[in-house]
Amino acid sequence: MNRVATITARELASYFTTPLAYVFLVIFLVLNGVCTFYLGGMFERGQAELTPFFDFHPWLYLLLVPAVSMNSWAEERRTGTLELLLTLPVSIGQAVIGKFLAGWIMIAIALALTVPIWITVNYLGSPDNGVIVANYLGSWLMAGAYLALGCCLSAATRSQVVAFVLTATLGFLLLIVGLPQVLVAFRGMVASPVIDAIAAMSYQTHFQSIGRGVLEIRDLAFFTVQIAGWLVATGLMIELKKT
Repeated sequence: MNRVATITARELASYFTTPLAYVFLVIFLVLNGVCTFYLGGMFERGQAELTPFFDFHPWLYLLLVPAVSMNSWAEERRTGTLELLLTLPVSIGQAVIGKFLAGWIMIAIALALTVPIWITVNYLGSPDNGVIVANYLGSWLMAGAYLALGCCLSAATRSQVVAFVLTATLGFLLLIVGLPQVLVAFRGMVASPVIDAIAAMSYQTHFQSIGRGVLEIRDLAFFTVQIAGWLVATGLMIELKKT
C-alpha cells in the first residue's frame, strides 16, 4: 500500500505542476455554474434542490474526465518512461491503482469545490440533504467509472488525442444506451430482456437511480465493478504492450 500511496502522491503532484489540474478545476466549476443556474434554471424552479446541478454531471464528465485520463499511460508510452516505471520495484497493479487514485482524488477535489452551491441551496430553502449526499456519491462513482475507462484506453495507445476521442466516444455510448429515446428504437427489434440488459449497462440509468436518494446495492456494485473491470483491463493492456 505504501507503493500505491507513493505513486498516487507523485501522480497527483504532477497534475498540479502543469496547467492541467487548474484548467480542469476552473472549467468544471464554470460549466457547473452555467449549467445549474442558467441552463438548468435553478432559480426559476423555485425549489431548494440540486437536481439541475447533478443532471448535467454525466455530460460534463463525458468531456472533462477524458482530459484527465488521456495522458495517464499514453504519455508514458510515448516518452518511453513506461519501461522505466516497470523496472522499479512496483507491480503493474500498484501502478495502475496509483495512477487511477490520483485522477479520482482530483475529481473529488473538483466536487468539493462545488460545496458552496450546496450551501447556497440550504441558505435559500430546506433541501433534502440526504438526497444531495447520495447524488455526490453517485457522481463521484460515475466519474471513477469514466476515469477507469479512460485509463484503459490510454494504455492502448501512444496518442493522447486518440485516447481522448476513444474515451469520449465509448463513454457516450455507455451513457446514452439507457436513454428512453434509444430504448424505444430497439423495441420491436429485440426482446424485452435484451432491452433491459442494454439499459442496465447505462451509466445514466444507475446514476439517476442513486440520484433519487436510494443507495441500492446494485447501483453501487455496478460502478464498483465498472471501475474494477476497467482497471484490470488496463493492467492486462500494459502487460500485453510490455511483451
